[in-house]
Amino acid sequence: MYAYLSGKLAEKQPTRAVLDVQGVGYELFISTSTFERLPETGQTVRLAAHFHVREDAALLYGFFSEREKQVFEVMLSVSGIGPKLALAALSVMRPGDLRDHVMQGEEALLTRIPGVGRKMAQRMILELRDRFSAMEWPESEAAADEPDRSARTDALAALESLGYARPAAEKALRKTLQQHPEAGTVEEMVRLALRER
Repeated sequence: MYAYLSGKLAEKQPTRAVLDVQGVGYELFISTSTFERLPETGQTVRLAAHFHVREDAALLYGFFSEREKQVFEVMLSVSGIGPKLALAALSVMRPGDLRDHVMQGEEALLTRIPGVGRKMAQRMILELRDRFSAMEWPESEAAADEPDRSARTDALAALESLGYARPAAEKALRKTLQQHPEAGTVEEMVRLALRER
């Protein structure tokens, strides 16, 4: 129903954004990755959109890139994965990293996604491998979309190993990347996140 929405960014939070499109405010649920790439409020932005209808609600999901939207929609085809879990995956991993972990059968790395246990990770590998391999994924696009391949995931794991609970680690890392978007290495991210404590 919606391919994309383009308008003025009226509000932004780590999990949602409101776009003012000709006087109508559209609430879109977003991943942390999309949140980090949004401009300041008041500026114009275009987000790829997915309209999800369930028995008790009709919700819009927004994505900074078409690739992120495509991976989100492919994930929804897996039994047991809903929009919330798909967004959580894209908040922890970039689309290319998620694809690589699935293609290489890296079950342990997939369990770093909040809500994904061993059985779900196995199901994701089984059901997503063929779908991801069928997707066109030019190397140049993958490189442009994944500038810090796995750094974010590794930084999250490092913070957890230092005693952070998962929600606290995600919050500290999110704040760090907002304030220091130039941080590209695991070491930089962890060092800056530790200052937030």
